[in-house]
Amino acid sequence: MRRIVPFVLLLVAVAVLVVQLRHHPRATTFGRAQVVRVVDGDTIRVRLDGRTERVRYIGVDTPESVKPGTPVQCYAKRAAAANAALVAGRSVRLVGDVERRDRYGRLLAYVYREPDGAFVNAQLVREGYARTLAIAPNVAHARQFAQLAQTARRSGRGLWRACGMG
Repeated sequence: MRRIVPFVLLLVAVAVLVVQLRHHPRATTFGRAQVVRVVDGDTIRVRLDGRTERVRYIGVDTPESVKPGTPVQCYAKRAAAANAALVAGRSVRLVGDVERRDRYGRLLAYVYREPDGAFVNAQLVREGYARTLAIAPNVAHARQFAQLAQTARRSGRGLWRACGMG
């Protein structure tokens, strides 16, 4: 009996893991890409697998600076400059979530700067250049981003202070 209990516990643990994996699709790694243009605070163009792709950062939203019909919003140029300082001309690793593209055909990704692995989406929120934008089902880092935004807001960082949002 003593030998059976650990074996049964192991089987239960494996079964739970299999169910979790089935219901939580693994993130897609699009791979390494070269940033060829920073469009604004949350969008870049990259060279990936021999083609140019527009990439929209998942989970974050920066003030608009290039949206047609929309005036340049408070802190937009600073957010774009911060994004450029993080990734312009750099190599990045792109990791997806559940959905591969948005309704505009842009690749949706969490962006990690190479070679240091800095998580760009999180960095923009942490420093107050971006707010959170959780759109299900792409919410793998939503809780992390919400905590970073709350801290940035309380500290009066970036747009939270400059745009009277604090």
